[in-house]
Amino acid sequence: MSARSNLRVAVPKGTIFEDALRALEGAGLSVGVLREDGRKLFYESPGTEFIVGRPSDVPVYVEYGAADVGIAGKDVLEEQEPNVVELKDLGTGGCRMILAAPADKAAGVRQAIGHAEVVRVATKYPRTARRYFEGMGRQAEIIELRGSIELAPLVGLADCIVDLTATGTTLRENDLVVLDEISTSTARLIANRGAYRLRNREVAALVDAMEKSVSPLG
Repeated sequence: MSARSNLRVAVPKGTIFEDALRALEGAGLSVGVLREDGRKLFYESPGTEFIVGRPSDVPVYVEYGAADVGIAGKDVLEEQEPNVVELKDLGTGGCRMILAAPADKAAGVRQAIGHAEVVRVATKYPRTARRYFEGMGRQAEIIELRGSIELAPLVGLADCIVDLTATGTTLRENDLVVLDEISTSTARLIANRGAYRLRNREVAALVDAMEKSVSPLG
């Protein structure tokens, strides 16, 4: 990790972007530049630099020292298992990792899993899905997709899906029902292990400021 004078923060695009900005702003960081031009990926403000990337990329930037700290969903951290320090649950961006299947096939999928039959599972989270089935002592054929996971069981590619849901709207629109809740996820502040040691005063001050401005969900 190269030395730099400013603290560098990785911020995720997408659904938790605004929540991340509010958390950082509440902690005293100048995030206004990130709202001025949404097309840029790297920003500088007094005392701080910002990287804006895909949610799945934030832990990578942090783990390898391209960023000192970052904000990532717990779902991403559980899937990737990056070598970072998890500093704080921000209590925002709440969602659930679920097992779901078409409503008209749900009973059959439950029965197949209960009888230890191998089911075919489509997901963006292969490690999470594999751990879930192994934890039950069951086998599953995991199919990794990047697009709309809900489509897979509707066209016969998979029996069920493991996916993240916040409101359940997309599941209902595609006539899918939840069979099990695997875990819950909120946004977390993470740090590079080297930065946590070498810039501990700055990182600790950021965590302390967030403690005062953000209350985790009960």
